[in-house]
Parts: sequence; C-alpha cells; structure tokens
Amino acid sequence: MNSIKVVGIDLAKSVFQVCVWMSDGTVASNRKIPRNKLLDTLRQFPANTLIAMEACATSHYWGRTFKSIGLLVRLIPTQHVKAFTRHQKNDANDALAICEAALRPGIHFVTIKTVGQQDIKALRSARQLMVEQRTAVANQARALAAEQGIELPVGIHILSQRLPELIEDPALDISPVLRGLLFSLLENLHLLDERIRSTEHNILALCQQLPKYKVLMTIPGVGPLIAAAFLSEVNAEQFTNGRQLSSWCGLVPRQRSSGGKNNLSSMTKNGNRDLRTLIIHGARSVMFWSQKRDDALGSWMKHLIERRGKMKATVALANKLTRIIWRLLTGSENFNINKAFATN
Repeated sequence: MNSIKVVGIDLAKSVFQVCVWMSDGTVASNRKIPRNKLLDTLRQFPANTLIAMEACATSHYWGRTFKSIGLLVRLIPTQHVKAFTRHQKNDANDALAICEAALRPGIHFVTIKTVGQQDIKALRSARQLMVEQRTAVANQARALAAEQGIELPVGIHILSQRLPELIEDPALDISPVLRGLLFSLLENLHLLDERIRSTEHNILALCQQLPKYKVLMTIPGVGPLIAAAFLSEVNAEQFTNGRQLSSWCGLVPRQRSSGGKNNLSSMTKNGNRDLRTLIIHGARSVMFWSQKRDDALGSWMKHLIERRGKMKATVALANKLTRIIWRLLTGSENFNINKAFATN
C-alpha cells in the first residue's frame, strides 16, 4: 500500500510550501498553501503522519500545534537541510530537501520547546539586546567626551558614577552642548540598567518554578543566567550522555582523522553559541578561585593547569561543567563535588 512517508513544510509568514512524500519514493504533491488553510489541509492526513520542518522562527509554535491534532513532528537543524537542497533554491526544493533530511539516520533533531521555555528564551534575548544597547550608549559617551579632551574610565558602572561629577563640574572646559548630551546619555544608561534588572528578575521568577533550577545553581560557575539558558535551550533527555551535550555546545576537540590516524585539534565551536559562551564565562569565573581551594575541585584544576595550561584548562572545565549539568538534569541526585571532580 502506498502511504504517506513524510510531509515536509517550508515555513513562512503567510504562504507555506507543503511537500507530500509517499512510501514508494514518489512526490504526491508539492504546492503552496496559505496560512489560513494550513491546519485544514493537515487534518486530512492520517493520525501519526510524520511532519518535518526546519528548526527556525515559529517552528516550535507550529510543532506544538501539529502535535495537538495528532501528528508526529520532527524539527531539523537548518544546516542539515541545506545539504539536500539541489539545483535552484526555491520553496519547492526546500520542502523536498526537508523531507529527505527528516529520514536521514544519525541526525540530531530539535526538541519542541514548551511555552515556558520560550518565555525564558524571550526574556534572555530581550536582556541581551538591552545589554548591547547599554554598551553602545557607554561607548558613545566616552567618544564624545574624548573629542573635547576628557578621558572617561572603562567599565559601565564606573562610568555611571563618574558622569554625574563630570556633568556638574563647572571647572571642566567643555561646551554646554556636550554637557546636555552626556546628561541625556546618562539618563539612557540608568533606564537601561533598570530594565535589565527588571528582566533578570522576571527570568529568575520563571526559573524558580522549575524543579531543576536550584539543583543547577549548586554547581560552581553556574549562575542564574547560565541555569536559565540551559533550562530554556536544552532537553537533556534527547542526549545519551554528557559528552553529546558538550559536543552540541561545541566544547569537544575538532577531529581530522584518516587512515586510522586520529588527529584532534581545537574545539569545534559547533552547535549552540550562546550556551558555549556562557559556560566558558562560568568556567573562567571558577578559575579565579578554584586553585586556592583544598577540595576536589581545586586539586582537579591544579593538575589540569600543570598539564595543559590555563587556556585549555578553562575549556576543559567548561566541558566538565556541561557534562555535570546533563547528569543533574537527567538524574535525581544532587551535586557532589567530590564525585564530580574525582582525580582517580
């Protein structure tokens, strides 16, 4: 019997490309469907029909919606779909490539996020934008002041303390226009600081509702932002072990092996850039004080730094912390520093 093998959907804003691939390898249809008719079209397919989409904007929403009407959903990382796009790039070829990628063995599919996870991620994204805007305002203030011979200190918080003194100091030879501009920039800095604190408070309130949040916070180097990032980005159940999660974050060595000769180099930097950046920052914070401790973590770090140096030890610690996070997310035990950093 010739049945539907997979339905590939190329997501868009108002018009979707839907490709129906049959079990005998033929394409039954590959046509555009307007947004208001998409659900009606998919309801005509049998229950548990496999629906494949790229993991892109709105894919998690549609994934939850399609699952609610009894369909199976696979979200495919975009880099895997691109490998199957042949000939000219258009919606029809993209939808067909999605069908092919969905059936390839060994592809690590993206887990559909819950509304709670998307809320945390939305707050994190908004916070990151405000941090970048605050940095831009601070840089502009330094540049404008430097144009009239005034050097402002590095550091946003120090700058916020120094600017009021500079603006109100009548002895400084600066124009009234610059004083007004600096005052306006200072107000923007204070406003962004307040908004960032409010966003962080909202992130904390959402994360505290999750049972694993407090467990992650017991890991050295894992603070509220790192814990929130892993809870919003990662479904630990989809990884077989901690190394798969660290590989997904790009924290494992790049492999260039051939003819039975293994060649490992620097870390791959593949996968989720945000998680990798945050966990390496967390590892750096641990590096400042871990060598002064006499516990298992301090001993583990001292031996590692002696063998590999501080830079490689930082990445190795980030890898280790990621594996610990996977263990705590998938298990029921609490963090044990002696067990996590045993030097057997």
